[in-house]
Amino acid sequence: MLAGMNGFPEPRILRAGAVGLAVYEAGEASARPPVVLVHGWPEIAYSWKNQMRPLAEAGFRAIAIDLKGFGRSDAPSDKALYDIRRLTDDLAALLDALGLDRAVFCGHDWGGAIVWPMAQLHPDRVAGVIGVSTPHRAPPPVSPLAIIEKRLTANHYFIRFQKEGFAESVFEGREEEFFRFVFRTPVPREVWPKLVPGAYDLITRFEERRPVDANRIVMSADDLAVYVAAYKRSGFTGGINLYRNIDRNYEIMRAVDPIIRRPALFVGADLDLFLPPEGAADMPALIPDLEKHLIAGCGHWVMWEKPGELNALMIDWLQRRFG
Repeated sequence: MLAGMNGFPEPRILRAGAVGLAVYEAGEASARPPVVLVHGWPEIAYSWKNQMRPLAEAGFRAIAIDLKGFGRSDAPSDKALYDIRRLTDDLAALLDALGLDRAVFCGHDWGGAIVWPMAQLHPDRVAGVIGVSTPHRAPPPVSPLAIIEKRLTANHYFIRFQKEGFAESVFEGREEEFFRFVFRTPVPREVWPKLVPGAYDLITRFEERRPVDANRIVMSADDLAVYVAAYKRSGFTGGINLYRNIDRNYEIMRAVDPIIRRPALFVGADLDLFLPPEGAADMPALIPDLEKHLIAGCGHWVMWEKPGELNALMIDWLQRRFG
């Protein structure tokens, strides 16, 4: 049922194993697999606002969740509870709580980095995978953080987020400024060489920020206010704990077969500076049943910037594969 804040469903809290997850639903149960929508950072289930009704109207039960640590879900402070095995176990336990055998898992940003491993660690619970912006990649030969620090300096936010409590001390109490800073429209590709690697130093850029023109924010003031309220309630620690498990996740996943044997859709955005679509070049070798698309004129916040194009691609693929 779509009745709640700004047309987004009201949540119910379900016990998924040891964690309480906020679940938002639209559409009716059917023979088709439901679509579980998994957000990234610094997002919440509300990030899928523009996808819920179209999916339901196309005949699919849409289930968006606040990940552990976000929104109205439980937010334990222990970073060990946020590694990829525990996060995918949460999703499997969520299916159990909903009485579902399998689902199509759709993720954006960190959500993508969770749904691809979901198909590796819990393949029997996965009917298909949709990755928005985030490609599936085989584990690198060495620690991802070591690679990032060498290529993009120790000021990269992945590196600076490792110090517990530091990023939180920068962002908390300034939630509205933070989301106005983060949810901005993309810049042209021709200026990228001038921005890298400095663009990835989110801490310094936020501390030195200038006022952001409302026309450069990808969502309305009402939508932005939902994020501000959510993070004032939950804080930032749970979400940033995802980054504090990057090398732990690497150790887990490098022992796992990287081949994904489920139908998959990848949707990239050509102006995504943080996850450039070129990063998906090797995906066909890792996913035999893969379909790829690119949305032009779109940056990282695909669900807000180009909802119509994203919805059309997702629904077309879902109806062809599961209709």
